[in-house]
Amino acid sequence: MATAASTLSYAFSSSSRFLIKNNGYSRHRPNVTLSTEEQPCSSSACYQGALLSYGLQKQRVQINCTSKTMTMRRLRSVGRQKKTVVRCSIELEDFIGGDLIKLDLGQWLSDVEEHKALAIYSPHEGGYEGRYLTRLKYQGYHFLDLSARGLGDPETTLTKFHPVCPAHVGKQPIARWYFPPEVDYRLSLLPPNAKGLVVWIIEAKVLSKAELQFLALLPTLRPKVKVIAECGNWRKFMWKPLKEIAGLSQS
Repeated sequence: MATAASTLSYAFSSSSRFLIKNNGYSRHRPNVTLSTEEQPCSSSACYQGALLSYGLQKQRVQINCTSKTMTMRRLRSVGRQKKTVVRCSIELEDFIGGDLIKLDLGQWLSDVEEHKALAIYSPHEGGYEGRYLTRLKYQGYHFLDLSARGLGDPETTLTKFHPVCPAHVGKQPIARWYFPPEVDYRLSLLPPNAKGLVVWIIEAKVLSKAELQFLALLPTLRPKVKVIAECGNWRKFMWKPLKEIAGLSQS
């Protein structure tokens, strides 16, 4: 009777394994305890594997708990930090369009007529000097835009016949061409109703003190000429007499 029962249990267990392999569902497998001969590994190896997996799971749980604790401490420390308030200085021009409405344009026109040569300092982002240039254009002035980096000698370029050597690229002979003075040539082309000529020089901060002194005296040599030199940058658009920057003022 015992032999028949063992044979039946072995047949039932083997059939259950056959159903599991063919169907692939673990729910068809009954709760049957395998004998020691049918175990895939020895009991010691399984025991060591179980201990290893348990140790890894315990280590993961500890790491998760530690990370959660550190996160909570960090959040609490951030909440305890003192809140700093950053205040920005806001003026009336920021609400009514400071880039369009300039309340100092009248002072700008009077200083141009009085000093005849100004050193301007515009913001780094640029664009603000266009409002003041446009107001001079409305007054009837014409403009000569030059860059100080390619100007050369200001006195020779603006008031005398000056030579210009074009690039020869190593193939043509070195030639020299003579051009008329820039200021005198532009003054000869002014219409009769023009109020004057404004020599607007950008990047004038690279000019030497002697060159700035000549630009400050240019309106004295040519009465219909006004000089505007961009000598640097500032937080807002501002200007000073060019004679003070060049060291020609008596004060």
